[in-house]
Amino acid sequence: MRLEKPRIAPLEEWECGEEQRHVLDRARGDGEVLNIFRTLVRHPKLLKRWMVFGNHVLHKSTLDPRDREILILRIGWLCRSEYEWGQHVAIGKACGLTDDDLARIREGPGADGLDPSDALLLQATDELHADAMICEATWRQLAERYDTRQLMDLIFTVGQYNLVSMALNTLGVPLDAGVRGFSSASE
Repeated sequence: MRLEKPRIAPLEEWECGEEQRHVLDRARGDGEVLNIFRTLVRHPKLLKRWMVFGNHVLHKSTLDPRDREILILRIGWLCRSEYEWGQHVAIGKACGLTDDDLARIREGPGADGLDPSDALLLQATDELHADAMICEATWRQLAERYDTRQLMDLIFTVGQYNLVSMALNTLGVPLDAGVRGFSSASE
């Protein structure tokens, strides 16, 4: 992690007020509440509203889940967000990404053996990260493959996870139990 300790520590459930418990119950799903939610619940109204947008990007996007995870992993890597990388390695593998794919995502759009479609997603992510815009040549190639809604979801996916990475890094959200962060990058 980039910080030795959190700047804003995750709340323990026993520390939460009624409004915070209600918001965390929505974030819980079937298991434990992740540290990102236990940290952001210190501002429950922000978390509640952010979860609506985050839910669209992660669960209701028009993008293929594998493509979405390539975008998320690349922006997490570029932002040096160990929390984001660690969480999405597992999600990406569940969507069909391999260890070789993960190595190529880290290396970027010029990686040897990279599928041209994957390279295009990495290129778009790199351009959004570097210049807050996709260049015309990359846009034309994307528009040959994706419809209007998918193009918009692509931009908002990168933007969402850039924002999340900034928050995770700055707040110092610690890795969740069992998540290995960048140590999973060396495999």
